[in-house]
Amino acid sequence: MRFHYPLQKIVDLKGSEKAMAEWEYAASLGKLKAEEDTLASLTRDLEQMAEALSEQTKRPTSLFEIQRMQEYIGWLEQRIRQQREGVRKAKEAARLRQRKLADRTVDEKVWLNARDRAKELFVQQALAQEQSALDEMAVMRAVASARR
Repeated sequence: MRFHYPLQKIVDLKGSEKAMAEWEYAASLGKLKAEEDTLASLTRDLEQMAEALSEQTKRPTSLFEIQRMQEYIGWLEQRIRQQREGVRKAKEAARLRQRKLADRTVDEKVWLNARDRAKELFVQQALAQEQSALDEMAVMRAVASARR
């Protein structure tokens, strides 16, 4: 006899849902990394521009050039604020995906455990039937031996 679990499609579905949650979590981590890299790049650009402005003010420089650099620094600061918000949102999305993955993992484990318990019960019943058949055969042999 072969074990057949009638709810196997549900177990398969839960496995698929977990795999999808893993993929979504990995994608959200990738997005978070990209957002953090962009923020780091903008921060480096700001530091370099601030250093360049500091160097320019030590030399004779036109007011227009200094204003242009200050405007660019202001734009970088604005972009950094926006990027920080992007990083915050990406972190929140990653946290949500991680929770979803944890929920899907627990859900899958529940169904796998239910299937395993059903299989153990099936094996126990099969062994009990086999033992019953062996006992019956032994009784039949004993009866046949006693008749001779």
